[in-house]
Amino acid sequence: MVGAGGAGGYFAARWVEAGRDVVLLARGHHLDRIRGEGLRLESPLGDATVSVEASDDPRVLAGSDVVIFATKTWQLPQALQAAAPHISSQALVFGLQNGVQSVDVLGAVHPQDNVLGGTCRIISYIKEPGVIHHVGIPPAVIFGEPAGGISLRARKVASALDVHGKASVIASDEIAVELWKKFIFFAPVSGVGSVTRSPIGVFRRVPRTRTLLSDAIHEVAAVGRALGVDLSPDAAAAALSFIDQLPEAGTSSMQRDFAAGSRTELEALSGYISRVGAEIDVPTPAHDYIYASLLPLASGPF
Repeated sequence: MVGAGGAGGYFAARWVEAGRDVVLLARGHHLDRIRGEGLRLESPLGDATVSVEASDDPRVLAGSDVVIFATKTWQLPQALQAAAPHISSQALVFGLQNGVQSVDVLGAVHPQDNVLGGTCRIISYIKEPGVIHHVGIPPAVIFGEPAGGISLRARKVASALDVHGKASVIASDEIAVELWKKFIFFAPVSGVGSVTRSPIGVFRRVPRTRTLLSDAIHEVAAVGRALGVDLSPDAAAAALSFIDQLPEAGTSSMQRDFAAGSRTELEALSGYISRVGAEIDVPTPAHDYIYASLLPLASGPF
């Protein structure tokens, strides 16, 4: 697992807890605490502290059968360049990034035949060095062949990594659709939450920001369909319904990054929809507004 943040740290810990052979690429104080005291999870599905092989040296990836990149979207190219020389060309590789471009980024460096599409569902974050706090959403990793269909190798990986009740791992026969199904709700929630500086329960309840949220959802669906993604007719309605079930106090990782003055995934979320919409002549006024509003804040705190 390359990246030990809220998602990478959570899934790596659950796999170690279940007896899987895992090596975790981490850094800084987080790595120091993991090495010294183990990786600790705080979760409604059960707390745990695990001892996991962790390093900041990508050479530890040598011999891995599956390499999962759980970095931020903007960190992926650099992490891949550092890791690639130590990853077997036969290893299966996929990412858990929030955007929809990881397959292209990974395939530009790793043999394309061994690059899968991937995403995850979880609300979690680093509470303090060495501690992952899981807030909500049943944790799941979804991955599959970019061309569609479920291969034997995908079935084997899913079977090996699935941890019933704590970390579902699902091989999808339509991973492109799964990526966009997440994007449809994640990009709008991230953008509207960051603009309003409000938790999900607030901006989905206030009529005007709910309209902005709904408009942003429909724009993502329109761009996806224009790009040939086979989204269902009710994809936008399903996304809004899903958002209505999220914890009221929930916030997106991008919103938390803005609040902390950290680099954000704005370019891969509303920025991506705004740019691609303009390129393919699909109007995206909600995401244009979100992107323009947040761009001046992208290099500093609120």
